[in-house]
Amino acid sequence: MRAGFARLLGDSAENIALGQNTHELVTRWLSALPLRDRPRLVITDAEFHSLRRQVDRLAEEGLEIVHVPARPVDTLTDRVVASLDSRTACVMLSSVLFETAEIVPGLESLAAACRRDGIPLLVDAYHQLNVVPFTLSGFEDVFVTGGGYKYCQLGEGNCFLRVPPDSRLRPVLTGWFTAFDSLEEVGNRRVAYGSGARAFGGATYDVTSHYRAAAVFDFFQEQGLTADRLRAINRYQVQLLKTEFERLDGPRHVAHVEPMPDERRGGFLAIRTNEAISVARRLRRHGVHCDARGDVLRLGPAPYLRDDQLRDAIRVLGDVLGFSNRIPL
Repeated sequence: MRAGFARLLGDSAENIALGQNTHELVTRWLSALPLRDRPRLVITDAEFHSLRRQVDRLAEEGLEIVHVPARPVDTLTDRVVASLDSRTACVMLSSVLFETAEIVPGLESLAAACRRDGIPLLVDAYHQLNVVPFTLSGFEDVFVTGGGYKYCQLGEGNCFLRVPPDSRLRPVLTGWFTAFDSLEEVGNRRVAYGSGARAFGGATYDVTSHYRAAAVFDFFQEQGLTADRLRAINRYQVQLLKTEFERLDGPRHVAHVEPMPDERRGGFLAIRTNEAISVARRLRRHGVHCDARGDVLRLGPAPYLRDDQLRDAIRVLGDVLGFSNRIPL
């Protein structure tokens, strides 16, 4: 499984630490930072709940949390760079926003600024891996987290933290997996760690899900489903959904496609509507499965769906939104 994630990152398996979820890996990473001396964390206001909730709780314990507004996304990384100072312990942000699927530009310049100031950068690539090609070129010294629950199709329990090979961080939250080579050295005054990604090993857990994940990675390779090929399929499908929705020509104040350049749209189509959660529930009753985050309806096509199925889904969406009268609200 480590090799599978490494392929998607263009990296080596030895730089991958595994966990059941990104939360356990990120909290382990946070525990390795010098928070007493640099008690300031910089994130955006568009991060997933596991990170947002955790840093909000850390704020209650006295850490300073800087929430940089994610929009406009065009200037997000510039504004993150402007927020850095000598008290900043880390920067954490997504490469693709989980609410709207917008790809964040300028990560290379942010990585360079963090490198210059000696600030660790953590990139959440969960909504990018295996649907938008990811490269570590220009990011060799950044930490990357993500998992298999989305586009990798690995199911639950399969997450990772990519660690730069020269990392010397020592997590306070540390399990015995990191010390396989030093278990005999009992009584040392200083806790021993493995190097690089090995320092972020946890402790005993049920790894059954990893066997499933490894089989899925093998299947993708056998079928030639590379990230580039999946990106091409996904862009075609998302554009089809967008075109069909815009053809409905419904009132914009009722629902509209989240505006962004098409080349910066990630793996799903985001439609903003005040009734997003209710609409998602009604769609499910009519056989259209999607989800909602706040006032954003997220339509994520899978590679195995046919064009007529995607068109039918948009037709049903139009009915549910009241753009026609075939389906009662």
